[in-house]
Amino acid sequence: MPSFDIVSKVQWNEVDNALHQAEKEISQRFDFKDTDTSLEKTTDAITIRSGSEERAKAALNVLQEKLVKRKVSLRFIDPGKPEPTGKGGARIVVKVKEGIEVEKARTIVQAIKDAKLKVQASMQEAQVRVSGKNKDDLQAAMHVVRGCDVGIELQFVNFRD
Repeated sequence: MPSFDIVSKVQWNEVDNALHQAEKEISQRFDFKDTDTSLEKTTDAITIRSGSEERAKAALNVLQEKLVKRKVSLRFIDPGKPEPTGKGGARIVVKVKEGIEVEKARTIVQAIKDAKLKVQASMQEAQVRVSGKNKDDLQAAMHVVRGCDVGIELQFVNFRD
């Protein structure tokens, strides 16, 4: 029985490359001189620290530009509000979202069911598996999922005959 999975996976190597490019640009740009601006990656977030809130926002803008150039969707990131730190500085925590949350998975499954296709959609951990009897129904399900906007970047993987 043919099936495929709907996932939301970040290409971490591209995120790392964009982060390194942003760090390099920030270290070379004159407007960031003497602002102690830094980018730091943790397991599921990127922390931007700077001497002022404006410089932290500008560093976030540089990071977003580099992510777009590396073809990483901005739907994967969730920048927080600037938080004040000691000595008048600012910090922005940019969360990197990976996987499909339960509510969004339910929305995807419901959209497939509402389309009245001859496929079954089920939630499995951080992904949605869709199976059916023929490829045409699965392709129609892909079309339906692309049409509904759930606010995250989706990929279709593990297509099996």
